Amino acid sequence: MDFQTAVRTVFAKYADFSGRARRSEYWYFVLFNFLVSLVITGIGGMIFRDWLVNAFNGLYSLCVIVPALAVLVRRLHDTGKSGWFALFALIPVVGVFIEIYFLVQDSDPGRNLYGPNPKDSAIFY
Repeated sequence: MDFQTAVRTVFAKYADFSGRARRSEYWYFVLFNFLVSLVITGIGGMIFRDWLVNAFNGLYSLCVIVPALAVLVRRLHDTGKSGWFALFALIPVVGVFIEIYFLVQDSDPGRNLYGPNPKDSAIFY
């Protein structure tokens, strides 16, 4: 899955917490969010005042929190884990590392409790 397709798929499934998401879909969306925040901070910092740049970053974060959580849950589903495993990130210090470990794992082969393997599907949004 390429960058553009992955980001488009995440936004097409804006609040869809069911199903599965490939590793590339999740990590390309993370990269997209990082790049957008970098542009807002970098370019905005040269043009606008700090408080306005922070406001733009906050507004952008509010706009993408639902699709970001949805793709996170779908990615966890792809590895055979419940979406509630996302709460491991709230554990101080080690929680983030546990979460990253879950997110970099390969997909469960074939169908699992959350649906068919997205690698087997040739249909993209």
